[in-house]
This record gives sequence, C-alpha cells and structure tokens, in this order.
Amino acid sequence: MDMIENCKKRAELALYQFLRNFGHVPDDKLHWKPVPSAKSALQIAAHCAGYSGGFAGIIKAGKFPDSVEEFLGPINARIQSVTTREEAVAVLEQGIADTLEALDHVTPEQTASTIETPIGPTPFLFFMTIPSNHLVNHTGQIDYLQTCWDDQQVYFE
Repeated sequence: MDMIENCKKRAELALYQFLRNFGHVPDDKLHWKPVPSAKSALQIAAHCAGYSGGFAGIIKAGKFPDSVEEFLGPINARIQSVTTREEAVAVLEQGIADTLEALDHVTPEQTASTIETPIGPTPFLFFMTIPSNHLVNHTGQIDYLQTCWDDQQVYFE
C-alpha cells in the first residue's frame, strides 16, 4: 500500500475508533468534566471536529494559510457551532471525508515536500498523518473520561 492510501486508511480507522468510543459516552456524561478546567467528552469531540476540517484544508491547498488567524478562525467557529453529539459526529465525519478527498489529489512529489508554517518548514507528510494521529490521541482522552465515571468496559464493537 502506498503512503497516500496508508494515510487514508489510518484516518478512516481513527475516525471509526473515535466514534466507537464517543458513542459509548452516556448522554448524561456528555458535559461531565473531572475538574472545571478540563474538557468534557462533547468538547473533545467538537475540538476534533473543528480541526479535522482545518487539516483537510491544508492538505487540499498544499500550503498553510497566510496567517495563524486565517487557520484558526474557521476551526474555532466550527468548534463553537457544535452543541450536540449529533453535530459533533456530523462535522467530524465531514472533516474526515474532506481529508480523504484532499488526499486523493496529493501527488507523490508532495509527500516528500515541506510546507512553510509559522513554526518553520514542516514536512507535508506531517499534515497527511495529523488527521489520524489527532483523533487517536483524543480517543485516549475519551477513554480516560470513561474510567473517571467508572466505565471499565472494553468496547470492541
């Protein structure tokens, strides 16, 4: 399997795993936080949903936006727009669908290129893999919240 297909498969698997775990969060725990400054499961899902579209945009454009504000503005707007489980799932699924579509147009030459970002040159491959890595990391946060309310179940479905 080539690198582009591998990134697509990883994004699909990460989405599946995130949604599986998020789907086991009881409705009465969607807004629960272990401490007031922590994120709830819904806030984590909204964060993932917002950023998934931002990552897709970079892959599609082949470059980082002209400013951090231009990158974060639409992301923060998407995050703020998510108020329900259904909205989080829909926005996240759309962001990953956009990512897969953007990856369909990546050329082999792009995979070895770099993108100028506010922190310096960044391998394009980073942006190809961040959609899946980001979801995997936040799936762990959902797992942790579940253990906080004593859900010790291991979910395979």
